[in-house]
Parts: sequence; structure tokens; C-alpha cells
Amino acid sequence: MGPDLLLIALFGGIYGALFHLWQGRRLRQLVVYIAAAIVGFALGQVIGEMAGFDVAMVGRLHLLEGSLVSGIALCVAWWSRL
Repeated sequence: MGPDLLLIALFGGIYGALFHLWQGRRLRQLVVYIAAAIVGFALGQVIGEMAGFDVAMVGRLHLLEGSLVSGIALCVAWWSRL
């Protein structure tokens, strides 16, 4: 596993766990929120790479884009009320 994938999983897991602390009630929601945050962060990373934005980066990781798309994915997961 490369450092980029490890950081995507780490940041996505942290965002998902924090969102669950704020809005979650069941264990199943924790799993869904973490998965949504990781997928959203990875998608934000791809968008940042394709668009060529270099705003807030940690190494090759697009932190701003990943965080924004991860937040959107978490809102969609919360809105679906799993």
C-alpha cells in the first residue's frame, strides 16, 4: 500500500468517525460513514489530480479537494438516513 492510499484511508477514516460522533446512532452507520468518507476522499484526490489544483497539499495528497468531496459524500450518506 502506497503512502497516498494510506493517507486517503487515514483521513477518510478520521472524517467518517468524527461525523459518526456528531450524527451517528448505530454501529452500521459508523461503517457506512467511514466507507463514504474514504470513497469521497479518494474521489476528491482524483478530481484534484485531474484539475491540477495545488492549493492545500500534503506531499502528493490533495487535502482540500479530498476533504470537500468527503464532506459531500458524508452529507449524502447522512441524507439517505441509513
